[in-house]
Amino acid sequence: MDEKRFGHRVDVLAFLAVIVVVALISRLGYLQVVEGKFYGNLADGNRIRLIPVMAPRGTFYDRNGVTLVSNRPGFTVSLVPISGPIQEQVINKLSGIIGVSADEIKQKVSGQTGSFEPIRVKADIGQDVVTRIEEHRAELPGVVIEIQPIRNYVYNELAAHVFGYVSEINDVELAENKAAGYRAGDIIGKFGLEKVYDREIRGVDGGGQVEVDVTGRPVQELGKKEPQPGNNLVLTLDYRIQKAAEEAIAEQLKYLQGTIKRTNAKAAAAVVMNPNNGEILAMVSCPAFNPNFFSSGISTKNWKALNDNPFHPMDNKAISGMYPPGSTFKIVTGTAALELGKVTPEEKILDTGKHWLIPKGNDAGEALGWIDFKVAMAKSDNVYFYEMGNRLGIDNLEKYARLFGLGDYTGINLPGEADGLVANQRYKEKVYGEDWYLSETFDAAIGQGFQLATPLQIASVMSQIANGGHRYRPYLVSKIVTQSGEPVKLFGPEEVGNIKISDRTLTLIREALREVATERGTAGQIFKDFPIPIAGKTGTAENPHGDDHAWFACYAPYNNPRVVVVVVVEQGGYGAEASVPIARKILEAAFNINQAPIENAQMYIPKTAL
Repeated sequence: MDEKRFGHRVDVLAFLAVIVVVALISRLGYLQVVEGKFYGNLADGNRIRLIPVMAPRGTFYDRNGVTLVSNRPGFTVSLVPISGPIQEQVINKLSGIIGVSADEIKQKVSGQTGSFEPIRVKADIGQDVVTRIEEHRAELPGVVIEIQPIRNYVYNELAAHVFGYVSEINDVELAENKAAGYRAGDIIGKFGLEKVYDREIRGVDGGGQVEVDVTGRPVQELGKKEPQPGNNLVLTLDYRIQKAAEEAIAEQLKYLQGTIKRTNAKAAAAVVMNPNNGEILAMVSCPAFNPNFFSSGISTKNWKALNDNPFHPMDNKAISGMYPPGSTFKIVTGTAALELGKVTPEEKILDTGKHWLIPKGNDAGEALGWIDFKVAMAKSDNVYFYEMGNRLGIDNLEKYARLFGLGDYTGINLPGEADGLVANQRYKEKVYGEDWYLSETFDAAIGQGFQLATPLQIASVMSQIANGGHRYRPYLVSKIVTQSGEPVKLFGPEEVGNIKISDRTLTLIREALREVATERGTAGQIFKDFPIPIAGKTGTAENPHGDDHAWFACYAPYNNPRVVVVVVVEQGGYGAEASVPIARKILEAAFNINQAPIENAQMYIPKTAL
């Protein structure tokens, strides 16, 4: 009986074993025959990766074809999740080699969970780092080295605030641009023209179908789609003028700090503009920064140095710096007084050193006696213009300031522009809850008190005097062109305002400004032997936080204006002393006076682009 039972159990077990074997064989056959193709593709997917190839960004050229911003090849370290999440020991090992914290790498990896695309960890690594990674290849599965285009700012700090910089896209930018095809790890414009025209110049990424081994190392390329470079920008900037302006500012700041002992004269800005159409020929903000630092990931040391600098090198002072315009505002006051008949060109006003209503006077109590409009402008006499403010009143001063475009954005296509401030009664009542006083009208008439303007706004005011009252939107890009030079978009003059000034008033203002640059005026010492006649206005603006700010605004030639130059030196003191010498060097470059040939400038002129 027991033997029968035992035999029955063996038969049952044998039957079950046969069933299991048949089931396994059937399943294996099904997987191989019916689902073979599916799982074959899946197996291929474990060894084949699609590696994106970043498109080079478009090149920036100056108006004459000088290459200002380009690209260069560089090694980029990336992680490819081959058979699951990147292991922590791999991250720690890689961190020690490339100098990026493990936490930062983990953050990048976590941001692309579920993706098989390369996770770019560090761009533009050196050959020594590449060698160390190769030496430890067995310990770094999933680590790959790609050759990607690195943004190259050819002349380092030159025009840095105009060009801006690029860096890896952040979460906020990715959310805003995902619908436009941006992906994690993309390089995006963060500031300046790089940001404004990012979509036009970014190009279309390509990609390669690559077979990789178990460590993620590419072993062969199976297919490739070439990236399409972005469009190029042809700028209105003139490399020679830009370079001359930056060098002139650097030299003058060094002189002021050393010889004149103005130790805080460490910041300045300059704008050079064509008054007849709004083209920006040069734009300088000092101190500056090197945008190449951002292209490969700025170091903590360099970022701290920029952030801790009290003179704010990341600010574009030419468009965002708001300063009391000082005596450059007397152009506005004089125009209003003449146009509204508050004074005649022939009338003489007695300057005893102080005004007779309120004891406000000239610097150091200087008294010029009986003076008319031209003398008052040429000598920048405060007492005369206090009286103009007295006769006009603050409302008329405000009206003419706004007619010139002050207190509003110029509309230049750069991020971060400030609108300035025009002194008015409403502002004081709203902010301070106080009544307006005559002494504040006096201050406003000479560009002090509540008045604030940017260098670009003052360049616009001077341009309107030079061109007969036309206010153009300043612009920096003349063309967007393809790689072959075919125009994609053209930019030109755009008139955004027109101040109606009589020919009689315009002539008188211009003649008075011409006097400024002669031996009778405040800028005459510097321009006495200049071969081209200019018209200009110096300014010294009181600064409650330190030394006075120094201004100079001018246009040239006087009888056929083609260039406007505005310079401001923070805490530079007198405009005639600090800013006029800079303007002269800029004008020498603009009119090719005593200029050496361009050295080491990279030139490329597309046949149909320029």
